[in-house]
Amino acid sequence: MSEYSRLKTSRSAAIRATLDYPVIDTDVHTNDFTPAFEDYIANYGGVKLVDELRKTESSRLNSKSNGKDWYQQTPEERHYNRTIRSPWWARVTKNTLDLATYTLPGLLYERQAEQGSDYSVLFPNNVLAPAGASAENRQALQRAVNHYHADIYRKYSDRLTPVAGIPLTTPQEGIEELEFAVKTLGLKVINITGGVKRPIKAIADKYPADKFPEIAKYASYIDFYGLDSEYDYDPFWAKVVELGVPVTTHYGSQGWTGRSSISNYMNNHIGHFADGSEAFAKALFFGGVTKRFPQLRVAMLEGGAAWGANVYIHLVDRFSKRNLKALQNYNPALTNADDLFEIFERYGAEITQGHSLDKDELTKTVLGSSFNRHSRAPIGSELEDFAAAGIETTEDIRDRWVNSFFFGSESDDRTIATAFNDKANPLGVKINAIYSSDVGHWDVPDLTAPLAESWDLVQEGVISEADFKSYVFANPYKFYTQANPEFFKGTAIESKVGNTEFKQVDKSLVVA
Repeated sequence: MSEYSRLKTSRSAAIRATLDYPVIDTDVHTNDFTPAFEDYIANYGGVKLVDELRKTESSRLNSKSNGKDWYQQTPEERHYNRTIRSPWWARVTKNTLDLATYTLPGLLYERQAEQGSDYSVLFPNNVLAPAGASAENRQALQRAVNHYHADIYRKYSDRLTPVAGIPLTTPQEGIEELEFAVKTLGLKVINITGGVKRPIKAIADKYPADKFPEIAKYASYIDFYGLDSEYDYDPFWAKVVELGVPVTTHYGSQGWTGRSSISNYMNNHIGHFADGSEAFAKALFFGGVTKRFPQLRVAMLEGGAAWGANVYIHLVDRFSKRNLKALQNYNPALTNADDLFEIFERYGAEITQGHSLDKDELTKTVLGSSFNRHSRAPIGSELEDFAAAGIETTEDIRDRWVNSFFFGSESDDRTIATAFNDKANPLGVKINAIYSSDVGHWDVPDLTAPLAESWDLVQEGVISEADFKSYVFANPYKFYTQANPEFFKGTAIESKVGNTEFKQVDKSLVVA
């Protein structure tokens, strides 16, 4: 173990030693030891369930055609089928010590100090594999996956906690697995997909999936739970709030239009987590979920925080132009036909020559699509896109976007400066960026590097020391404890922040 001895000191550990607050890593990926993992699966459903897991693990995007994945197809077949280039070599392998660390809970626990972390939330790479399983096996498979991770990390709970994967094909399914994960397994963070792919009924009725599987493969839409959903997900969100559970997601958009290259993985990858999470978050916002459940706390990981600031700014900008009062600027009924006719008589002879139009005809012509697009004008809630979200002021947008959402930023992501730019962000707020190292995936070849990389951003003037503290400690602490004030009870974080001292600080973290 000479390599291990060499790595016991690290730049990140040295930086952590200078801080007077703990470091909370919100995104550490782990691998499963397959023989033991499959024992749990088999205990829940026998060999059949093990086969189901293997099937879902091997299914990615629309990267298979006629039973052959991208790597088995010729270039001609890829073009013919438009087979999307799927991820490859996505995990650390050359760094043998790290490879073992992501599989062995005891070793990961021992190396926490080396990483410069005091507490880590773990995302086992198989935690959401059951989401693609068949309907009859999905819940049993998810339950077995969560049970395995709860058991192997339980003895390390003062510094490590794994998330529970929760399937959300229906709200009832989600509630059942949420209650089992929290009440039976003792897990306290959940991870969901940001959307569920569903068939378009008008097409599915005409081309049933059992007879036309290729059509069913593409004739679908994504239900993001909050807006235009096929189900009412409020009972699920209510149960989340009742149980005090923070919600996380790593929702991506590879395979969507613009991210469906048949040759280039990086083309499909860059920005895909941000785009997928944006679709999910906007659905919760515009669907009024964050209005109805102000206590709900949702973290979207791996997409950075810049998009959170970008959407917040655009929400405010668009509301200023498209709120109920401002919309009257675009109401065709308010055009003054007499004034319009007079202006055209005075200045329009050159372009109207040869065309004789009366006042009403001229008005219809100039208004064009604004006048003719609809058989009737929108009425009631149809008139305002911000109605369901209950937005009446800019402060409402802040409260239902900035307060509700947290944005996982990886350690070397320089766009985090956008999140902390309170000069650009309306009402002078800073977006809730949270430290998400993403160790265990290809973008982190050395698990001891991330904290030091984040500190480099301070030294380079990208963020301030105060922002760094918010990023690696205050914002993650706020995320978990606003959902559940007892989240860190009995952990290394509780012993390092001090109950009374930090509860007073924590109040100041909430945007009023």
